[in-house]
Amino acid sequence: MQSDTQAWAAVGAALYAADPQQKVEQVRALRWPLASMPEVSAPPLSATPGRPSHPLLLGPKDLPKRRALHTQAGRFALLHALAHIEFNAINLALDALYRFPGLPEDFYRDWLRVAQEEAEHFVLLRQQLQRLGGDYGDLPAHDGLWEMAMDTAADPLERMALVPRVLEARGLDVTPAMRERLLAAGDAEAAAVLARIESDERGHVAVGSRWFRYLCAQRGLEPDSTFMTLLQQRYRGRIQGPLALTARRAAGFSEPELDWLQSRIGQPAATRPEQVRHD
Repeated sequence: MQSDTQAWAAVGAALYAADPQQKVEQVRALRWPLASMPEVSAPPLSATPGRPSHPLLLGPKDLPKRRALHTQAGRFALLHALAHIEFNAINLALDALYRFPGLPEDFYRDWLRVAQEEAEHFVLLRQQLQRLGGDYGDLPAHDGLWEMAMDTAADPLERMALVPRVLEARGLDVTPAMRERLLAAGDAEAAAVLARIESDERGHVAVGSRWFRYLCAQRGLEPDSTFMTLLQQRYRGRIQGPLALTARRAAGFSEPELDWLQSRIGQPAATRPEQVRHD
């Protein structure tokens, strides 16, 4: 069994590895048990995880418009954006492991599995980019996923609510249509990769749901109303649809949550600016 220091050092080394291949190899090498991790304090955390100098990170409005998927450039741009999401998702899972001590052992087991699956998703997408003649980092990207990680760094309940159950859950809504568009464009290989990712991501969102509800119960909070309130207070984006209701149910969303989200499609989650916290 690894010592406390070795367990934290291995996770931290993977989190702060900048080279994508090195990060993947270090994540693959992580081994359970990390049983001592909940009882120790992590070393100081940086606001920025390890990542390469490219892709260049821009604001969402500054990114080039996507091209049609019937062109190779259009498919490359889509797959590059997805690879960037998966690279960020590796760091998000490692950060959940590294940042929040004192939770049940299964919390760390779950997020270790998620980190390793996200690493495989990134590898599959990077292979598709290389098949199309390029690589990860060739196009600019944005940093929205990690910005939300920093916004929820102080509280695992907020992290579980707003990263897996909002940002990652959006992937459940949009991936089926992307997969069908790739098939229509004649790229069955890339479509098969998205099918694999879609299946795994249901489980990842379910992990977020599980631990969100656990933390609500621990604090005596009603989970449905807590989720809605957190979106209104902490999420600055719009509720987008259509929702993949079957996939979201399988990932742990309740009917009241889905009804509320459905009623707010197209609207900002935070309806009153004074509700939004900036601390």
